[in-house]
Amino acid sequence: MKIDMQTGQPTIDAADLAGLLELTPAQVRDRMRDGRIKTRLETGEGDDAGKIRLTFFHDDMRVRLTCSEDGTVLKTTRTRTGSR
Repeated sequence: MKIDMQTGQPTIDAADLAGLLELTPAQVRDRMRDGRIKTRLETGEGDDAGKIRLTFFHDDMRVRLTCSEDGTVLKTTRTRTGSR
């Protein structure tokens, strides 16, 4: 899996995110549009300079992708957080 960084804003394929959130690609697109999937983008500093971290929140699921500057996913974590 790779995050597209060409536009300056990270873009993930809906099919890749769907599997991580236990949804279909169509559900991912719909829920991103209506705000039921929330996102956070963080840029690394210090020892983590050159990395980005994308976090997706949906219901009680948090998916975090740590990526290199070119969008290569270095680490994926998926956690159930309880009710949000």
